[in-house]
Amino acid sequence: MKYRIVHNTTYRYSEPASLSQNELILRPRETAAQKVGSSRLEIRPKPEIVNDRSDYFGNPVQGFMIQHPHSELSMIATSLVDTFSPTVPVAEATPAWESVARQLTAHDLPEELEAYQFAFASPLTTTGAAVKDFVQPSFPPRRPILAGAVDLMGRIFSDFTYDKNATTVETGVDQVLRNRKGVCQDFAHLMISGLRSLGLAARYVSGYLETLPPPGKPKLVGADASHAWLSLYVPQTGWVDLDPTNNQIPGEKHITLAWGRDYGDVTPVKGVVMGGGEHTLSVTVDVSPR
Repeated sequence: MKYRIVHNTTYRYSEPASLSQNELILRPRETAAQKVGSSRLEIRPKPEIVNDRSDYFGNPVQGFMIQHPHSELSMIATSLVDTFSPTVPVAEATPAWESVARQLTAHDLPEELEAYQFAFASPLTTTGAAVKDFVQPSFPPRRPILAGAVDLMGRIFSDFTYDKNATTVETGVDQVLRNRKGVCQDFAHLMISGLRSLGLAARYVSGYLETLPPPGKPKLVGADASHAWLSLYVPQTGWVDLDPTNNQIPGEKHITLAWGRDYGDVTPVKGVVMGGGEHTLSVTVDVSPR
């Protein structure tokens, strides 16, 4: 699939801000199933300082500083991306989950060592008893790792309610588990936490998903949104994406932006501002085939 993604973030201040310094993760990364044709970032007002780098996880990061008074800050990222169907192993043919956990602990191979860093709790995930008790029914002894993960994904999809008012970006996994409500970020964090509680490696993935309007209705401009899912490390295969919000293995309609331990590693916009008073935030996303 060929997509054009426009991600527009705008801050409006009640008083002029004298300085703004930000880091953006808005440029999609290259993967085995995704090629980035171009990615352009427009910042208004024009910053005095701009720099590009890759973070620890290899995500493209764009930094900038505005050093003059401004009452509005707009960041528009426009990207052209080609996606392809990923190679996914037969779930029942993957190794037993216990053997994968042992391999990760030993991390004799470079790729196992790289994956092992995603087997631990992080600021927005947990590996406590409650989470482990929740995931354990999906992972009886000797069950193939991907079969267990697909079962867990289905349970989250069936047992939890999508509710955009139930949580915030700082809501913990234990609260999501108690209330059985949340959004894509929460469901990804919950599943990652469960997999890590078993000693498995799972990483958080941020990106986009093409959405379709109701039958007979036009697609509204800006009606799309950022999406989140996760990847599970499977030996002999590599990383396999899983989307618990939609109970599916992501394909060509999922567009990867970045990955890390949890949402905190891949926040689209973060920074500091001096002055500005109160502010309002507006975010619109358009994902359209081209």
